[in-house]
Amino acid sequence: MTTTERCALRPEMMLPKLPESAEELWEKVLANAWEEAGKEPRLAKMLEEIVLSRSGLQNAIAVRLAQRLACPYFTREEWEALFTAELEERPQLTTAMVADLHAVVHRDPASHSPLNPLLFFKGFHALCAYRFAHTLWEQGRQLPALMLQSVSSEVFGIDIHPAAQVGCGIMLDHGTGIVIGETAIVENNVSMLHEVTLGGTGKEFCDRHPVVRTGVMIGAGAKVLGRVEIGEGAKIAASSVVLDDVSAHTTVAGVPAVVVGSAGEEDEPAFCMQQGIR
Repeated sequence: MTTTERCALRPEMMLPKLPESAEELWEKVLANAWEEAGKEPRLAKMLEEIVLSRSGLQNAIAVRLAQRLACPYFTREEWEALFTAELEERPQLTTAMVADLHAVVHRDPASHSPLNPLLFFKGFHALCAYRFAHTLWEQGRQLPALMLQSVSSEVFGIDIHPAAQVGCGIMLDHGTGIVIGETAIVENNVSMLHEVTLGGTGKEFCDRHPVVRTGVMIGAGAKVLGRVEIGEGAKIAASSVVLDDVSAHTTVAGVPAVVVGSAGEEDEPAFCMQQGIR
C-alpha cells in the first residue's frame, strides 16, 4: 500500500454504527447518577453539577472536561464555552465520543456503567480532549489545538497529537503513558493499554508514524515505530517493539516483534481483550 493510499482514515471509518444512541446512553447515565446521589450524599453535589443538571451527554462531557483542564491561561468557563460550541457545530464529535464511551463500557471489566468513565476515566477524557484539539487543528487554529494537547497531556498523562487521525470506538485502557504521534492513523474499534507508543523514527517530516487498522489490540508497553501498518484484527503482545508491517489477524510478540501465531478466531481482538499469545 502506498503512502498516498494510507494518508487518511478510510471514509467508512468516520461514521460507525452505534449499538445505542447518545440519548439512550444518556438515560443510563442519568439513572445511575440518581442512584449514586441517593447512596453517596457527599458526592451528590458533584453529580448534580456534572450530570443531573445537564441537558444531555454532550453538555456533561463539555462540563467535566472543562473542569479537569482548567488552567491559568484558559479557565473552566472558557473551555466549556469552546467545547459546547464545537459540539453544537459538529455533531460528528458527539458520534465519536458516544462510540468511545460504548467501547469502554463494553470492553473494560472495571467499567460497571457509563457514568464511571464519564466522571473518572482519563483514557476517555484524553480521547475527548484530542477530538476537540483535532477539530481546532483542522480549522487552522494550531496554537489553541497545541495548547489543549499540552494541558491534556499534563493532566491525563496521555499525549495525542492534534493532527493524528483517530477513528471511533477507541478504548485507552488505564491510558497512562500512551503516545500517538502527529501522522499516526488509528481506525475504528482499536484497543490500547497503558504505555503504548505509536511513534516515529528519525526526524523526517513526511508520514512517519504507524497506521493501525480496525479491530487491533495493542498490549501494555508495546512500541510501534515508523510508518508501518498493523493489519486489521491483529494483536500486538505486551512490551513488544514493532518495526515492520503486521499482517491482518496475526499475533506478534518480542523485541523486535515477530509473528507468533494467529490472533484467534475473532475478527477484532480489540473487543475480546484477550492478552494471551497463540
